[in-house]
Amino acid sequence: MAKNKLNKNWLHDHINDPYVKLAQKEGYRARAAYKLKEIDEEERLIKPGQVIVDLGCTPGSWCQYVRNKLAGAEGGGIHGTIIGLDILPMDPIADVHYIQGDFREDEPVRQLEELLDGRKVDLVLSDMAPNLSGVAIADAARVEYLIDLAIEFAQLHMKPGGSLLVKCFNGTGYNELVHKFRAEFKTVMSKKPKASRDKSSEIFLLGKTLKNPRV
Repeated sequence: MAKNKLNKNWLHDHINDPYVKLAQKEGYRARAAYKLKEIDEEERLIKPGQVIVDLGCTPGSWCQYVRNKLAGAEGGGIHGTIIGLDILPMDPIADVHYIQGDFREDEPVRQLEELLDGRKVDLVLSDMAPNLSGVAIADAARVEYLIDLAIEFAQLHMKPGGSLLVKCFNGTGYNELVHKFRAEFKTVMSKKPKASRDKSSEIFLLGKTLKNPRV
């Protein structure tokens, strides 16, 4: 009974959420687009000509936002390169290169390197989150693991002066994640965009300029 009530409350909040309504109006697949939009407008992360990789991109709202920011090239395309990776399928988005698979495995990495064609990435985005169990220590470990993967990906594929934006949660293990980011990036900041629900412990970490890039 309690679970049904919780589900009904979530559905009510979701339907009446202004960002959900705005996403439907503006054609975004998820309200998450506005989290990235706010952070981008504050930090000016996304610029024409960049190579941008979105880890865990499904359903694609971040890719949609990036695509809109890079639009306007001659011929109606984009000025830049967008690559999305996810183990889940994603419906196509114009001008977005999508790779389905686990980026820890050889074949997705081969496809990525083929698309990059020797270029390094300007911006790595990760809205990845694990399935949370409610057990704080176990969930913190799952979150940390995904962030470790994102940092390693950035070290391997990103320009030394590039940026990495990841989703995490302000709770158990958060301070350790901030410490880890400070060990890897010259500039580190936390972001809680207005589109992130007040009840949620969700927060985003932004790291700029690698301290230890892998050549």
